[in-house]
Amino acid sequence: MGNLFGTDGIRGTANAKLTPELALRMGRIAASLLGRESKEKRPFFLLGRDTRLSGSMLEGALAAGITSTGTDVHLLGIVSTPAVAFLTRRLGARGGVMISASHNLMADNGIKFFGSEGYKLSDALEAEAEALYIKDEDEIPRPQGAAVGRVVGAARSVRQYRSFLRERAPVLQGIKVVLDCANGSLYRLAPALYRELGAVIVALGVSPDGTNINVNCGSTSVGRLQQAVTQHGADVGLAFDGDGDRLIAVDEQGAIVDGDAIMAVCATYLKEKNMLSGNTLVATVMSNGGLDLLAGEQGFRVLRTSVGDRFVLEEMQKGGYDLGGEQSGHIIFSRHLPTGDGLLTSLQLLGIMVEKGQPLSRLASIMRCLPQLLVNCRVKEMQEWEKNERIAQSIAQAKERLGTGRVLVRASGTEPLIRIMLEGDNNSLLQEISRELAAVVTEELGHA
Repeated sequence: MGNLFGTDGIRGTANAKLTPELALRMGRIAASLLGRESKEKRPFFLLGRDTRLSGSMLEGALAAGITSTGTDVHLLGIVSTPAVAFLTRRLGARGGVMISASHNLMADNGIKFFGSEGYKLSDALEAEAEALYIKDEDEIPRPQGAAVGRVVGAARSVRQYRSFLRERAPVLQGIKVVLDCANGSLYRLAPALYRELGAVIVALGVSPDGTNINVNCGSTSVGRLQQAVTQHGADVGLAFDGDGDRLIAVDEQGAIVDGDAIMAVCATYLKEKNMLSGNTLVATVMSNGGLDLLAGEQGFRVLRTSVGDRFVLEEMQKGGYDLGGEQSGHIIFSRHLPTGDGLLTSLQLLGIMVEKGQPLSRLASIMRCLPQLLVNCRVKEMQEWEKNERIAQSIAQAKERLGTGRVLVRASGTEPLIRIMLEGDNNSLLQEISRELAAVVTEELGHA
């Protein structure tokens, strides 16, 4: 990976690191790279965004860059990331672009590119795009006159994505659901879809104002959702993130059901139905060790990858597996979509609840989570942090003290954070070691 692309596209503070000038240039580059094999007479890109104030600014810049290459742009408006991926493939677009910083707060924004098949760009293609970006010369052709691309509205196309979800949805007549849409991409679609399916809904995070996306709501802040579930006597609570590709659930008792527990429920169900391809669940190194214990009991295996849904998908494609995801709630059902989709995941989960006639608390109880502690250290300098001798020594000492436990220290691919994950049997020891490790990391790299 270079400096421009992270683990999930390009991300940074809008109008500072992520400027309109950058967006315009990357629009030209993406249209050029993805159009090399194309022979359409009137090629087009799909362009969607979440509810951030800076979304319109970057949308205009990207559209200008793409159309300057002679490629049309179809504007989807406010839409989820998985919807862009789905529609890019369904409508035969040359490529798709989603403007979103996912779970980050509104000051940040991001650009995620998809190829014509709805997959995120490969490392090789991202590296090529980055190399073109840093060149002084812009050698991409600039057609003129009637050959310049057009910008057209395409919000109605989202109906096809909605129909796709409905075809895979259970009947939810009378089931009470609390939805937290994070004041983001799903603030209209999720409540409308659940009402169509017969659910009785309570909707939170459905009043975006351009600045409140992910603020004390959504999949990274579920306290309000937990209270609402118990207060309203709901059957389940569902929290999405700002761009709709994550899901964190809350059971009827108000307990959190994270991505690991959701995967445990889905993998066990698919194994029972002989539908878990390769008897394998793909997860990342961050997933709780309880998944491995469950897999041993149920007769499937957990295959682990580096952190990032792109790495999960790569492993799924390599082995022909159809279920994978992350603890954070990115769950991929590859037989349906080539990307994580919070809405699709929620429908799969509720479908299991309906079929089995069991509450989520009982379904999720099959997984016994090992004590795990996560700490985020916001730092000033992350370059070559792995070579810092004091940090490396502290990690080695932590592993020795934990014995059979796990220690994972990594840099975030989307924020200036060093993430520390500890797992073991002694919770007080985990807390002690985490404080010591965090102190060393911030002392060495500077506290931002």
